[in-house]
This record gives sequence, structure tokens and C-alpha cells, in this order.
Amino acid sequence: MEINEMTIEEMEARKAEIRSEVEAEDADLDALEAEVRGINEELEARKAAEAQRAELRAAVAAGEGEVTKTIETEERTIMTNNEIRNSAEYIDAFADYLRSGDDRECRSLLTENVSGTVPVPEFVDSIIHTAWENDEILRRCRRLNVRGNLKVAFESSADGAYAHTEGTTAITEESLTLGIVTMVPKMVKKYITISDEASILSEDLVRFVYSELAYQITKKLSDLVVDDIKGANTTNGSTYVGVPKVAAAPSVTAIATAAANLGPEARNPVVILNRLTEAAFIEAQAAANFAIDPFYGMEKVYTSELSAYSAASDNAVYAIVGDLSGETINFPEGDGVVIKWDDLSLAEADLIKIVGREYAAHAVTGPGKFVNITKPAAATT
Repeated sequence: MEINEMTIEEMEARKAEIRSEVEAEDADLDALEAEVRGINEELEARKAAEAQRAELRAAVAAGEGEVTKTIETEERTIMTNNEIRNSAEYIDAFADYLRSGDDRECRSLLTENVSGTVPVPEFVDSIIHTAWENDEILRRCRRLNVRGNLKVAFESSADGAYAHTEGTTAITEESLTLGIVTMVPKMVKKYITISDEASILSEDLVRFVYSELAYQITKKLSDLVVDDIKGANTTNGSTYVGVPKVAAAPSVTAIATAAANLGPEARNPVVILNRLTEAAFIEAQAAANFAIDPFYGMEKVYTSELSAYSAASDNAVYAIVGDLSGETINFPEGDGVVIKWDDLSLAEADLIKIVGREYAAHAVTGPGKFVNITKPAAATT
């Protein structure tokens, strides 16, 4: 055993053995002397080290110093999924996902698992919802996210309440008729084409694609809402809500007459019309020779889906008065725009087709909330 591996007790025992061995006639005295010298040196070194440790302990106990230990730590910031969606790295990965359909790189960057499609960059959410909020018709409609076909019940007709005096003949049972509107979703689609060269862009490409497609799809949905109202039957049915009609040319009383036919449920009515039709109402106001608002303080909402009064056919709807909460839009797959990238159909022309789609159902579901104003038929002679 090496000396430096021996305990103090073992070294003392070895020195006692050496004292016996030196008496032997064949003892190697030089070797034994060297071994004793080595043991003594090791013992002195250990005593000196222990004395130094004792001195340090005493100094610390007296408050003359502190023993410190430095621990190096690695600080790591964990980003949330929302923060990652704003990063340039994720935006580039999302642009690649649009081009290839492979979302693995996007998912590898996220810190939390997500089911279904990967989340869009935050600015894309802003683009889509800004398009919604900027549309004066859609932002007022009732929006739902119910999967599958949606059935909405409405009160088609009902008796009113009775005032009853005690002891008199009992009141009759209410005659209540309910209707059900079944809303079946359809795809609202729009596509654009870009060149192969443009497809190498990242954030600029994503912004352009979503801005253009979100605007066009939102505009189409807005037009479909107007079509629902102007194309409605005039009375309620078992499967649809009716919208009454008032035939009137633009005048200072036409809007008031239409509004008078609204039910009490229409709490925030607006006037929906073509801008050119507004000019006809202003002309009627001027012809009346007194200051009266032909819109009776109602907010005007413009659409090109309604013809201008001057261009409208006889009996055609040219204006709508109503509360747009009476129109329901359901998004079974959420209100985002889904992008499909097609780089094969127009490959021979070095063009890429980008298709945007939104799955939606829409219908009039609020009785008493709308009135259509139609162009009176020309008098016959």
C-alpha cells in the first residue's frame, strides 16, 4: 500500500513493525530507513494541513471571513405560444407551411401542444378580425361557432297575455306557433394567383395573401347577409323568418314608415342602402323645403348588393331598415380563413394558385327585426 493511501493509525502501526524488522540480520536498512522517512513526512504534512484547517475554522467562527460557493446557473426564458407566433422564425415557418402543407416546423417551435391546425401568426388574426370589424354589416350580426348544421327556433306567432278578474271565466290557453330555421353551412371561397418569384417571400407574402383573401371572403359574406334579408318571404313560415315589405319611393317619410313596421325586438335599427340611393333621399329632403332628417337619426350602412333606386326594377328591394342582430352567422370550423396552396394547376405558366375558404351558414333568425323597402311599380295608363 502506498504511504499516501494509509491512515494515520496504519502509518503508526507500520513504524512499529519497522522497529522489529531492523533487528533482523538480513534487514535492508536503507529501504527501511527510506520508508520511515516517507511515513514521517506524510504524518507531518497531514498535521500541517489539519492545523491550517483548524485555523480557518477558528477565523470563520470569530467572524473574520465567510466561506462562499459560486454556482453558475443558466437562465432560460420560456416563450409562450402567443409570443412565438410573433417571432420572425415562426412567421417564416408558417409561410413555408402555406407553400408545402407540412406543419412540422411550426409545431416544433411551439412550447405547448396544439390540436388541429397550427395557430396562425398573431398579425394574421388581426388581419381577419379587422376585416370583420371594418364591415359595417357583419360586425353587427350575431356570430356563433357551433359544429354541424344549426337549428334556431323562433316564435312565429303567439297570443298576448290577458287581464283576468278573479271569479270570472278562465282565460284561454296560449296559441303558440314555433318555427325552426335550419342553417346548413357552405364554403365561401376566393382564390388569387401569384408568380413563382413572389412565393419566396415570407411575412410579406403571408400579409398579402391573408389581407386579400380575408377582404374578399368577408365582402362576399356581407353580400350574402343582404341577400338573406331582401330575398326573405314577407311572412313567417315553419322553416323561415319573414321580412315584411313597404313600397315607397325615397322621401322624408319612407324610412319612418318602414321603421313603424318593425317589432319591439329591433332595438338598434340601421338603414342599409346603396350610396346612390342616399343621394335620392337627400334630394327628397331638399325638395321638402324644411330641415328634416329622412333617416330619422338611424345610422346608414352602405352596400353595393342593393341596387341604386334609379337602377332598381319595379318591386325590387332597394333599402332595408332593421336590426342586424336578427341575422345569425355560424362558423362550424371557426371564423378563420383556411389557405390552400396549389403549385401544380398553373405550373406551366409559372403561377401558383392560392385558395382561401371559410365554412359558414347564415340566415335571418330574428322575427320583427327587418323591413324591406321596395320600389313602387310604375303607374299603368
